[in-house]
Amino acid sequence: MRATGRMLQRLAVPIFCAALLTGGSTVRSGHPPLTENSTVHVHHVRQSAADLAVRLQALFGQHSVLAADAMRSRLRGDDDFVQAADAALGRNTDAMTDLMGQLFGSDMVGEFGPLWSGHVVELVAYASAVAGRDDSTREDARVELVDYERRLSEYLAGLSDGRLDPPAVHHALAAHIEHLTEQADAYAAGDYATADRIYREAYRHLYDVGLVLADGLLPARDRAELREPVWRLRSQLGRVLAEHVVLVEHVTRAAVANTPDFDAAAAMINGNTRDLVAAMSALFGADVAGDFGDIWGDHIESLVAYSGALAAGDRSAQARAKNELQGYERRIAAFLSAATGDRLTSARLATAFAGHDGMLLRHADAFAARDYATAHDIAYAVYEHGFDLARELADAFGETVAAALPRGGAQTGYGGLAVGG
Repeated sequence: MRATGRMLQRLAVPIFCAALLTGGSTVRSGHPPLTENSTVHVHHVRQSAADLAVRLQALFGQHSVLAADAMRSRLRGDDDFVQAADAALGRNTDAMTDLMGQLFGSDMVGEFGPLWSGHVVELVAYASAVAGRDDSTREDARVELVDYERRLSEYLAGLSDGRLDPPAVHHALAAHIEHLTEQADAYAAGDYATADRIYREAYRHLYDVGLVLADGLLPARDRAELREPVWRLRSQLGRVLAEHVVLVEHVTRAAVANTPDFDAAAAMINGNTRDLVAAMSALFGADVAGDFGDIWGDHIESLVAYSGALAAGDRSAQARAKNELQGYERRIAAFLSAATGDRLTSARLATAFAGHDGMLLRHADAFAARDYATAHDIAYAVYEHGFDLARELADAFGETVAAALPRGGAQTGYGGLAVGG
């Protein structure tokens, strides 16, 4: 089963390297630049099947982290957080069910929605049983989860006209269930390093399952676009940037609440940063990636410092962290604008990153005030906007790298450029 999980997982660096094959795209996001005061409501204006496939991946990945967070809140006995986490998970389920209907037809929603919701209920029941040390109820939940994964896999494979192998779909969903139950077991045991390692594995796995389903269920004319390098770059850059958002929020919560999983949470965000730097290296080379990593690392340190200052009630340190973030926003904007040959302007990028940071700070403020509903609303919005930023960056990156290729490079492979991180 683990081997199946690895089989479905796309390797980030080769897919980023695939951008070297594209001639780029002039399509731009329909959203205005994200600002610090951006509303938390997100409107999706693009409706192509390929764009919706990225959103399907995003929702599947988001389900994984929201489910894990909801399970952990039960293990901690944090009743206030439980309510907000459950609401966010329900919102994700509704969005996923609606999107499945848009992509694959409204007829499927009648069966998919109840099946998916049922497995969410059993995941929560599993965590509650672990928290209560109720082995009998825990085993009952596990049995129900096995049944749901079987029924879901049979249903989804049946819609694909043979393009999805039923055992492969079953193994993929079984891996999803195993990831979430194992991370809950590790978290309950205080093994936070293991719990957080699985947390990341679970996110990557289910994000990629979204692509597998889209590729198996969409009509042939739409599946072709999923293989275009610029689309794959958007998809994978979106995954890494959205995971960055999730993990910053994760370490923020640990810092504000001073929980014992802080070190493990910090290790997760460092792992995500390494992935992003490796991707930049694949696209632009080690020197550019190294400079990017230094700036990006400063950004994360300032966000974490702000959270620590919140926990300590140190307003001076909070202000200092905000000032540092403003400097970072100017630096990263100038850096990426130069790296892409001004295909993205420094002013637009600075506005976007200021909005990104501003919303993360507002999330920290809400969490520190124990306003978990608002914190989850902000987290939900900034996660989705991460994909808008990823789209713009991916298009600019693709155009920039393609422009540097020797003539004929797009037909002969990687144009003589080195592949790998």
